[in-house]
Parts: sequence; C-alpha cells; structure tokens
Amino acid sequence: MSDSLKAQREQLAHIALENKDILAGLIERMADSSRRVRQNTASTLSLVAHIDPDALVEYVDVFIDALERPEAQTKWECLDVLTVLVSLDADLCASALPGAEGALFDEDSGPLRLAAFRFLCCYGSVSGARSVEVWPLIDEAIQCYHGDVEFHDMLVAIAAFSSADLDLDVAASLKARMEFDARNGKGGLKKRAQQIIDNLDAE
Repeated sequence: MSDSLKAQREQLAHIALENKDILAGLIERMADSSRRVRQNTASTLSLVAHIDPDALVEYVDVFIDALERPEAQTKWECLDVLTVLVSLDADLCASALPGAEGALFDEDSGPLRLAAFRFLCCYGSVSGARSVEVWPLIDEAIQCYHGDVEFHDMLVAIAAFSSADLDLDVAASLKARMEFDARNGKGGLKKRAQQIIDNLDAE
C-alpha cells in the first residue's frame, strides 16, 4: 500500500470514528458485490480497530462472516480486526475459529496464514481452556510452516502466547516443540525459540 493511500484510509478511519453514519456505511460495504470494495473497506476498518476497537465490537459478526469471502486480503484484514477484538470479548470471537482454521491452511496466501495464526495465538492467550482449544492448530502450523517466509513473524506471536497463562499440557507441548530450534537453530530462530522456552519456564 502506498503512503498516500494509507494516509487516505487513516483519515477515513478517523472520520468514521467521529461519525457513526459513516462507520455504518463502511460496515455495509463489507457485503458489497465487488471484491475490490470489500478488501479496501476491510483495510480501512482494520485501521479503525487499531485506533478504537470498542467502536467495532457490535459489528463482530460482520467480520466473522467476511472470513467466507473468496479474496485473501478481505479475510486477513478481518482477522486483524478480530485479533484486536479478542482482548475485549473473546466469547464474541469464538465463532471465528472455523474461518480462522480455513485461513491458516490457505495454500495461496502467506499473509492470510499469518493473520490466522496471530488470531489463534491471541485467542488462545485468553485462558488455559482456550489455549487447549487452539493448540492443535497452532502446533500443526508450527510444523507446516517451519522455515517459511512468515515463520519468524509466527514465532513472535508464539512468544506472546507463551507468556500467557496456558494450560499446563499445552505449555509442556509447546516447550517440547521449541527445544529442537533452541538447540539446533541459528540466529534469530534460535534466540526466539529460547525466549519462548524461557517464558514457559518462568510461568
């Protein structure tokens, strides 16, 4: 995204937060028949979420529904919104799990897989029970995407996940999963894996 386009969307996001009718209009555009309109709108609403997530709580179902759209960008922008909203009300975001699982194993879009992974890590960080719920998906993704371009950013999400109050079995499984890279990895991979282990040992 160009700097000028990003600035325009940031301006629109601020305007929408000051005018509920404009915000409602953006929400309506998420159901537009045009792929381009949907993804541009989702991008703007992602900015809204980062400025004032409370403004979008009442529209959470719109973002969950949008995970069924065919285009990757709309889905990853909506997962970004949902990742922010999890910290406000995880229960409202629970219905996003099937869509996030589908996005996590999308064969064509690395950014979409990463967005899904971040959402799942954030959701699982809320409680031990939720960590159990998402751990099989997180664990499978760690194995599937090890060494991929997005894997470093996935490890950043795992580091945050490892600092949460995880279920004890989940924490033990994550530690075991990271031990290979902590012993045999190089550079940033080795350091991040060790950081995750240290976080788990500190709990």
